[in-house]
Amino acid sequence: MGHRGLGARCLPLVFLLLLLAVCRGRVVRVPKGPLIRVVGTEVEIPCSVSDYDGPSEQNFDWEFSRETDFVRIVSTWDSTFTSEEYQKRVGYGDIKLRRSSNDAVELVIRNIQPTDQGRYKCSTPSTDATVQGNYDAEVQVKVISDGLSVSGSKARSSMSLRLSEGDSFKLRCSAITTSPEHTHLHMTWQIKNGSTWHDILSLTHEGKFQPGPGYEERYRNGDIRLDTGANDTYRLSVSQASAVDEGAYRCLVSEWVRGADSSWQKIQEKSVEIASVAIQRTALDVVISTSNVSVTERDSLDLTCNITTDRSGIFQAEVMWYFSASPDDTLSDAQVLLSMDHDSVVSDSTLISLSHVDRNSYRLLVRDVDVGDSGYYFCQAAVWVPLHNGSWHKVVERTSAPVNVVVTALEPDYEVFLNASKTPKFSDDPTELNCRITNAQDTGANIRFTVSWYYRQRLRSDDVVTVELLATMDADWTLQLGDRSRERAQNGEIIFSKKAVDTFSFRIQWTSESDRGDYFCVISAWSRHRNNSWVKSKDVTSASVSVFWATQDYTLTVEAVKLKPFFVAGHTFEMTCKVSSKNIKTPRYSVLITAEKPLADQSNPNGTTRIISLNQDSVVRLEDWTDQTRVDGVVLEKVQENEFRYRMYQTQISDAGLYRCVVTAWSPGGGGMWREAVNGLSNPIQIDFQMSGPVFNVSVHSDNPTIYQGELADLLCIITTEGMALEPDDMSFDVSWFAVRSFALDREPILLASLDRRGIVTQSRRNGSSDLSLERISPLEFRLRVHGCEDHDFGNHYCVVTPWVRSATGVWQREPDIKAKPIFLSVKMDVLNAFKYPLLIGIGLATVIGLLSCLIGYCSSRWCCKKEVQETRRERRRLMSMEMD
Repeated sequence: MGHRGLGARCLPLVFLLLLLAVCRGRVVRVPKGPLIRVVGTEVEIPCSVSDYDGPSEQNFDWEFSRETDFVRIVSTWDSTFTSEEYQKRVGYGDIKLRRSSNDAVELVIRNIQPTDQGRYKCSTPSTDATVQGNYDAEVQVKVISDGLSVSGSKARSSMSLRLSEGDSFKLRCSAITTSPEHTHLHMTWQIKNGSTWHDILSLTHEGKFQPGPGYEERYRNGDIRLDTGANDTYRLSVSQASAVDEGAYRCLVSEWVRGADSSWQKIQEKSVEIASVAIQRTALDVVISTSNVSVTERDSLDLTCNITTDRSGIFQAEVMWYFSASPDDTLSDAQVLLSMDHDSVVSDSTLISLSHVDRNSYRLLVRDVDVGDSGYYFCQAAVWVPLHNGSWHKVVERTSAPVNVVVTALEPDYEVFLNASKTPKFSDDPTELNCRITNAQDTGANIRFTVSWYYRQRLRSDDVVTVELLATMDADWTLQLGDRSRERAQNGEIIFSKKAVDTFSFRIQWTSESDRGDYFCVISAWSRHRNNSWVKSKDVTSASVSVFWATQDYTLTVEAVKLKPFFVAGHTFEMTCKVSSKNIKTPRYSVLITAEKPLADQSNPNGTTRIISLNQDSVVRLEDWTDQTRVDGVVLEKVQENEFRYRMYQTQISDAGLYRCVVTAWSPGGGGMWREAVNGLSNPIQIDFQMSGPVFNVSVHSDNPTIYQGELADLLCIITTEGMALEPDDMSFDVSWFAVRSFALDREPILLASLDRRGIVTQSRRNGSSDLSLERISPLEFRLRVHGCEDHDFGNHYCVVTPWVRSATGVWQREPDIKAKPIFLSVKMDVLNAFKYPLLIGIGLATVIGLLSCLIGYCSSRWCCKKEVQETRRERRRLMSMEMD
């Protein structure tokens, strides 16, 4: 007591909870008694143990006492534990132990008798290091007499029932109990239409109605009811019997009592079979009098549905006619035409009627049929019977086989003639075709004509010819354009029109070579249906008309001439392009000047550069000429109708290469538009300079290419000259630094910074925290510094230098770019500084956790309540006798 008081005053709440968890003991549990059971039934008394030490599988001993002394019944681990008076019942299996888990068993007593009434004790042998908690528990069992009786109807006629589908029936069952205890009855009606019983409807021991699986909807509709009557009778009422209600019926009654813990316990159960019910199915045959029907358009369709059934008594038939385009369609996909319900009410329709010819025949009449009425017709019939409450119930439903109905259309008779009113003799001449309807017969107000135009290309070989749609008309004369003619028709180059009631026209304003081929038209006849919709009934194709004229191939010759045979860098380069053509009507020319630079020129990796162009309307445009200092350095002008002159002022060494004229001849097309006729390429004119100046070399150097993170990296770009010496004022350089972020040069280079010859520094955008600086430290040396290096600053670094040399005339000449051999920059990490703080934090946390563990152990050993062992620990293994020689 003193220790506990000291602990309550000194320990915090956290340590108090830890002590409670450590000091918990073994707990043995049995149900709260008394347990009331019925004589002759099987009794199961559970027992479990928790919060124990030792092995996971625990053993149990059961004992029984009528007054004071306990008699041993059975044990899970000792076969000699059973007393003599229980050995026979245990041996026969009337009393046994059933293990439900490692820490729980059930004592099972079959056919319990009044002599088994008393106290039952469940004990568990100790497997704990210390004795804590309880090791046994008792429960009182009370055995009462059997007072439940269940019986069925005494009338023999109720034992076997034969009913027709849709009939109603009632079954009765009597259940009563004379138990001395306050018990409740749980009554359930069941059916067996196979090998197992299924619940229909129950009245529970708590006074609630509970429908079985599958009977919920019928219970809510009132088709299945359970009523109580005098003399403890229970009546099952079933309305609208169907095939699922066929089988054997019984009532199952169980007796329940409320236990000491206020929970309900089932103490016994009895059942009795009441009746056997057979349901006779209603036969129904639905047939349409005819099989296949052929009707001419505008006539009437007459079909009769005959119904045959074996149903006697009062019933009514319901008939519904369906239409479907396919015989395989389901009812949900089919269209409902007309219906007549069991009250002989017919749905409304204008052109369709449904009449009741006699008791078993129903006639469908469709007036003024058209082609859209072709398809499959079938009827569906159902039989309805009256119920006791005045309502009607559908007992059977059948559908007839479909009947194929073919409606033959009244096609008009006509011919189609296609002729060309205008044919082209040359390119850009107009073409006009007329498609005419001739010899038309049977074409009244309900017939309408439309046209479709088609084109077929002429091929000299045996290749398959593809027919292309130019335009087509819908039934309302809406024009739909094809892919070939859509753009030209929108621009007015192609015109589709209707000149007369029987004539359609097709016109090409300016015919081109791609329009040569065969043309034909298709006249479609459309018939008006009774719902004012139009359906195509016939197509007639005309003979084809050929549009063709002879052409000669275009020829174009271009000659380039260099006007000044010799010149040096800084002078003006000049050449002319002379053009001659044949078989082109009033041509105009567009000119493009191109240059093919040497492969060493890094600014032009593709080899050919488009410099300047002049179109057929004499509009000049700079193409790929990007030198901002020489925007006006190139000129292209038209000297004569077929002669053009190109000039390049202040030529530089980088302008060396082959120059050509690319000429395109244009011919006037339709609508004032120019169309391309043919292309031509001139002979090359070479610009070559004799190199007599200095030769430049570039290299990259670093005193320390391997550095640590956060340090400064220095890289030098050093330029050397060979040959003719120049003054520093006559030389200038553009320097750019690049980096490849890989050990091998297999990635795209990244521009770091550049310094032009005017001293302007440009840096690229960076993502890290390091910084760059680029400076000129001597006339031929440039230094790149990386401040605060990071991991991503590693890689191959190199510089690209563009020399500029001033000539004797004072003109700056650009030399070819020079690329230095790369140097690899390696960035390392300072391991000691990187792991210094994580190590210090880990050591500190480990020390705190160790001290806290020592404190918890000391408090647990000093203030935890312990109890001395009161009895000798029973081992699970029995001692075996030993003999000595």
